[in-house]
Amino acid sequence: MKRVAAIDCGTNSIRLLVADIDPDTGALHELDRRMTIVRLGQDVDRTGRLAPEALERTFAACREYAEVIREHGVPGGPHPALRFVATSASRDASNREDFVHGVRDILGVEPEVITGDEEAALSFAGATRELTAHQDPAAQTQDQSPAGAGPYLVVDIGGGSTEFVVGDRAVRAARSVNVGCVRMTERHLADATGQVPEPGTPTEAQIAAIRADVEAALDTVEQTVPLRPADGGYTLVGLAGSVTTIAAIALDLPAYDSAAIHHAVIPLDRVREITDRLLHSTHAERAAIPVMHPGRVDVIGAGALVLLALMERAGAREVVVSEHDILDGIAFGVAERAGG
Repeated sequence: MKRVAAIDCGTNSIRLLVADIDPDTGALHELDRRMTIVRLGQDVDRTGRLAPEALERTFAACREYAEVIREHGVPGGPHPALRFVATSASRDASNREDFVHGVRDILGVEPEVITGDEEAALSFAGATRELTAHQDPAAQTQDQSPAGAGPYLVVDIGGGSTEFVVGDRAVRAARSVNVGCVRMTERHLADATGQVPEPGTPTEAQIAAIRADVEAALDTVEQTVPLRPADGGYTLVGLAGSVTTIAAIALDLPAYDSAAIHHAVIPLDRVREITDRLLHSTHAERAAIPVMHPGRVDVIGAGALVLLALMERAGAREVVVSEHDILDGIAFGVAERAGG
């Protein structure tokens, strides 16, 4: 077993996974998994720069994560068993070197500002590794995964971008587009200060504007990724905070429960009902939902609308929700590198 650490820094959140992994079998024993809302992408869509306060929130989380990594004894040195991946917001920012230098000083590794295609491949690997293992004829157990068989359409709804990946045991096609939940909220729902004004309920015109952006993005996706295949369709696998929060609401959980959410299957009608509820509620009403993270209150409506539009475009009757995503894909890659 290889002890590794993976950090995924996105537009809205930064997340850490420390795990022991067998690179030969893909078995993963989770030691620590945590998430902090830092909103690194605050105003990036408008200014093209990472805000100083957003950088400081991110660096504070990095200092916390550095201590966790040390406590778990993750190997360091010239070949550390740690990989730091940064996605949409840091890709777009003109001052991303400030971010790179700060992370390097705190964690001792160079943050990798990856492309949308790389992000998509890592998300696919993390989300489907368990599912494909259930279908492996050489596996010790032959039970069919309750989450469904491949091929898979994996959708990772982030803060700044959304990744769409089609594949079975390997990626066939992938596309990243800039329609994340934070970007859509700031573009269509926020005022000049970047805040969503009270009561926080979008107008029908604002909802229509978000939907138009998402539909245009889906047109772009379909130039690369076939969302409506002629050969029987996909198992749709949804990742990241917008999707897992929708699942937690659909399951009527009294508190966020990763074990209950992982591989839950949520029907289209339930996604449509929850999306409508979120888009037509106030900030206070969304904040009162037991499973709602405070950092998602203003952006969850846009995230839900991305998922709904994709399901309707793809003809998906349900979505399989995965708590394993790009973070797990990063960790698997670190273990395989260390084992090689």
